Amino acid sequence: MPPKKQVEEKKVLLGRPGNNLKAGIVGLANVGKSTFFQAITRCPLGNPANYPFATIDPEEARVIVPSPRFEELSEIYKPASKVPAHLTVYDIAGLTKGASAGEGLGNAFLSHIRAVDSIYQVVRCFDDAEIIHIEGDVDPVRDLDIINTELRLKDIEFAEKHLENIEKITRRGGQSLEVKQKKEEAQLVERIIELLKSGQRVANQSWTPKEVEVINSMFLLTAKPSIYLINLSERDYIRKKNKHLLKIKEWVDKYSPGDLIIPFSVCLEERLSHMSEEEAQEELKNLGVQSALPKIITTMREKLDLISFFTCGPDEVREWTIRRGTKAPQAAGVIHNDLMNTFILAQVMKYEDVVEYKDDNAIKAAGKLLQKGKEYVVEDGDIIYFRAGAGKN
Repeated sequence: MPPKKQVEEKKVLLGRPGNNLKAGIVGLANVGKSTFFQAITRCPLGNPANYPFATIDPEEARVIVPSPRFEELSEIYKPASKVPAHLTVYDIAGLTKGASAGEGLGNAFLSHIRAVDSIYQVVRCFDDAEIIHIEGDVDPVRDLDIINTELRLKDIEFAEKHLENIEKITRRGGQSLEVKQKKEEAQLVERIIELLKSGQRVANQSWTPKEVEVINSMFLLTAKPSIYLINLSERDYIRKKNKHLLKIKEWVDKYSPGDLIIPFSVCLEERLSHMSEEEAQEELKNLGVQSALPKIITTMREKLDLISFFTCGPDEVREWTIRRGTKAPQAAGVIHNDLMNTFILAQVMKYEDVVEYKDDNAIKAAGKLLQKGKEYVVEDGDIIYFRAGAGKN
């Protein structure tokens, strides 16, 4: 008999991000977080002052997700209203050594991280005598160690408390299903504690669906997907060189394997944010570089396995965000719970067909309007009309 084809098992992702993904900007004090927040959101919120803890309560703003497909669909349908997908970004106070024990803004900082779905970690790689560094000098690997250590220490504390609560049940003894399940959960939590003590993050491991359910209930800081934003001087960003980059990559490969590193220049992005779109594009052309902001936004969506579907018509074109693998009724529920609860079918058009035919009636006449039921898994770029029954009074 021929050997069975090996099917690669898909990694189960942690967390439950929905249509409103929340990304927190974290890092040590004075690494460029608030200036980056202002540049990416193009708003005056945040407080990029040159002293530690200039930001205390997290600022929040929405960032439009760059989407050529959304722009193309808007051109085709010419709707009265256009609603792009967005990313909600939080500027979180700077971390300091000892935060897990309450130093600096310790507990407040860590609670703000627990409230987001993912992390942009800003790492300083630029020298500037006028911008003080809380640790005295620029050493990105040391800074990465500090943040990693503080998040792990707090997660160990969370996990040990969780284990204590489980053991209150397992100490009862007996052979009940609850006791058996709690014993299995205790073994998992003990593994997590050992993993954290070894210097690793929870997010960078492979977990079974059952284990993911437990981990999600613990709201661990190191279970959140992270992207490392390497803040370079404008000169280093343009020439694509910096003496710290190799050591940063080695650190990420060891302690945060699989996570992405995106070099950018807060100084450049902040300067561009004060220009018109035409002026910014001309400046980038002259410098021979591209803005890193579109990549920073779209890469976070990809990392979380998020995709888009669209609802289109003369009244409105809107881009919706769901996790890959979502079935049609649950996608309808992103729009409104009633659509999910009374779901009948989904009428689906493919983006490529809409671009080719540019008319819903022509697509239908060509047999390209697909009727899909409850088991249909929505694909990235689908244009969908949902049919549902009458909702509850």
